[in-house]
Amino acid sequence: QIHAYLFGGLYDFGGQIRQKNISKSGFQFAVSRFLGKTLKQIESIPETTFEEIVNKYVEMNIAHPFMEGNGRSTRIWLDLILKKRLKKCVDWSKISKRDYMNAMMLSPTKSSVLKSLLEKVLTNKINDREMFMKGIDYSYYFEENE
Repeated sequence: QIHAYLFGGLYDFGGQIRQKNISKSGFQFAVSRFLGKTLKQIESIPETTFEEIVNKYVEMNIAHPFMEGNGRSTRIWLDLILKKRLKKCVDWSKISKRDYMNAMMLSPTKSSVLKSLLEKVLTNKINDREMFMKGIDYSYYFEENE
């Protein structure tokens, strides 16, 4: 639903699970024909602790269920889960693009780097609309090409 809301007016495929295989910087994301099963498995991952929530986020990034906009929509998704389960969210303005991208690239095999990065910038300002909107701005900034 997040993806459809963000990209429904931009892309014909907004909110739709991809039907093609995709890769980025040499990393092959989940095979499209198994995405339905993969997403059900991700959905079943517990989200009661910070560690579990970040593990779920890493798995969703590996799945990359959409043709475009995965990073932006999953960062919002992560914040919504953190808000619901832990009454926390990420202050994205305190993370450099370089550190975030490095942590995400390492996350499939070494999620501890991402967990450490995110844990340092968790905040309880879950109802701060300005911070939430700045987080969306930073989310787009993380996706800009160098």
